[in-house]
Amino acid sequence: MEMEQLLSMGFPSELAAQALAATGGKSTVKATEWILSQTSHPHPNNSPNGSSFQQPKLDRFFHFPSSKPKQEPSSPSNSPTQTTTAPLPPPHQLPSTPTSPPSKRPKVFAPSSTSNPHNHTISNDEPLSERMRPRTIDDVIGQDLLLSQNSLLHSAIRCSRIPSIILWGPPGTGKTSIARAIVTSANSQGSSSYRFVSLSAVSCGVKDVRDAVEDARKFKLKNSKRTVLFLDEVHRFNKSQQDSFLPVIEDGTIVFIGATTENPSFHLVTPLLSRCRGVWGVDVSEDAVEFLSTNCDGDARVALNALEISAATAAARVGGDGDLRLASVSLDDAKEALQSKHLAYDRAGEEHYNLISALHKSMRGSDANASIYWLVRMMEGGEQPLYIARRLVRFASEDVGLADPLALNQAVSCYQACHFLGMPECNVILAQCVAYLALAPKSISVYRAMGAAQKAVRESVGQNEGVPLHLRNAPTKLMKEVGYGKDYIYTPDNPTADQSFLPPSLQGYKFLDWPASNANNG
Repeated sequence: MEMEQLLSMGFPSELAAQALAATGGKSTVKATEWILSQTSHPHPNNSPNGSSFQQPKLDRFFHFPSSKPKQEPSSPSNSPTQTTTAPLPPPHQLPSTPTSPPSKRPKVFAPSSTSNPHNHTISNDEPLSERMRPRTIDDVIGQDLLLSQNSLLHSAIRCSRIPSIILWGPPGTGKTSIARAIVTSANSQGSSSYRFVSLSAVSCGVKDVRDAVEDARKFKLKNSKRTVLFLDEVHRFNKSQQDSFLPVIEDGTIVFIGATTENPSFHLVTPLLSRCRGVWGVDVSEDAVEFLSTNCDGDARVALNALEISAATAAARVGGDGDLRLASVSLDDAKEALQSKHLAYDRAGEEHYNLISALHKSMRGSDANASIYWLVRMMEGGEQPLYIARRLVRFASEDVGLADPLALNQAVSCYQACHFLGMPECNVILAQCVAYLALAPKSISVYRAMGAAQKAVRESVGQNEGVPLHLRNAPTKLMKEVGYGKDYIYTPDNPTADQSFLPPSLQGYKFLDWPASNANNG
């Protein structure tokens, strides 16, 4: 684990191995500090294995004392922060045992108050993860789709118009860092328009939110600046707690940034999601208006918020100051703004049951095209694949049944494959099974037989007859003497023998109608 972390930082494998050996091999932080403390040797142009040694993920944040500092090349993101680095020694020149620490420890890059929303000075006593935290969006490595120069979020930041957003991703992927960096970057555009307030749904309640909102309202009146309220683990808030954000987002008191590790479609209320996108006096093309109105799923707020983001993108394109008078929203701007459009779906709500019903009835009606469409709607909304697979297993028996007994094998195999693979690889497997079941012949004979038998049993409560004596097992002599098993005909010995297997009151009763005269109706 420690070796993998050092390699991910950009250190050569030989250097990482020596550092772990020198520090006991149990701490990535100690190994990193040991490497960074070796600043007294000349830096080789190449490592022993011939590959250039680079550490772009570290050099951006560290200063090293050196008599001949070397200017780090500008990164592709054109980050305004420039650092100098002293060369590191080649692995074969590093001592194999721990050495006494140098008189001056490496200094961690501590941003000024204008680049740090918390005015927090970084100290060497803090964890490496905190010292490595990006301060602006240009410091963020990766997340190109979200933070590229042409992205809608980057355009909004250049205009200093931060929209309300939800950041969704696994733990440790940078949600908090990106939220802070957004505020810092927006404030660096010429005017400090925002302040950053952070809460966690794990440790706060509605009262804390109300206090923060009231402070934001007073701060806005006094300083004409807005507050970015960052709520970590927002999915832990219940519906009423999430609803408390709606009016203050809508009236502009706060800009809301929520962070969650859970699928927003399942754990966040739809009104909050619809408000998390962002009109200004701009020129909007007819194509853009038509696209937004067609793709907002009837939610005007979604369309208006997307239009606001489109305007920010257009303004940033025509000028760095975001002059809206020159902006013209195109169809491409509108498409970019709606690229992550929220799909109306709620795992525990009405839309969940509406969609699974539509899928089931489309397969029952043998419409493979509609079936696949509703399947994709559910999957794009974030439905768990195993839930869909379980419903397909039921459908294979209830609606296809004896008309194609292999359908059940298909459905069970689909469930197992989804369990093995998970998303997104299992999407085609689900689609294959849905198409198979939709195109298969249908029979509900078994389903109807179960219903008829249940009706007969339930309507005879207290009067259900005992098992006829000839059908009872007779393992003891006494049971045989009483008549258990008497006159029973062993069918394999006499397949044509006529004997009854129902109680006397149900003689001749037919529960299962098979073979059916019409497989699609039987």
